[in-house]
Amino acid sequence: MIRSTILAATATAAFALPAFADAHMGAKTIPETAAAAGEFGTLLAAVEAAGLAETLSGEGPFTVFAPTDAAFAALPEGTVEELLLPENKDKLAQILTYHVLPAAVMSSEISGEMMPETVEGSTLAVMGGDDGVTVDGASVTQADIEASNGVIHVIDAVLMPEG
Repeated sequence: MIRSTILAATATAAFALPAFADAHMGAKTIPETAAAAGEFGTLLAAVEAAGLAETLSGEGPFTVFAPTDAAFAALPEGTVEELLLPENKDKLAQILTYHVLPAAVMSSEISGEMMPETVEGSTLAVMGGDDGVTVDGASVTQADIEASNGVIHVIDAVLMPEG
């Protein structure tokens, strides 16, 4: 009886440990998590064009307010193509870093009005309440997508810094 209990416990541990290790050791970075989601192709192309992929794959932690492909498609015609040109790399980096906070902020930590500073250096108007979370007027459509180096909140519009 004791032997079968020990064998059962050992077998359970043998199967559980790799799953636990995969869940914690193999967690994806923010860009990898976004790529796996399948709705951020334009954002990821912009991150590459701006030279920010390595930064967003770094240690962090970061919070990324990530516009979907549909959000980028809603911009005036030609905007995305123009921003992706090599000569507009600095402007593109400014826009993208305006979507990033230098800390991991879960939606449960957002209440009332908050004005966090972005990696770009400006502040965002973040509002949390019973109706959900908005960021500079954009709605968070999916919150708290965890990555190994931070968190992604999906938004329905592209945020533009002033100036």
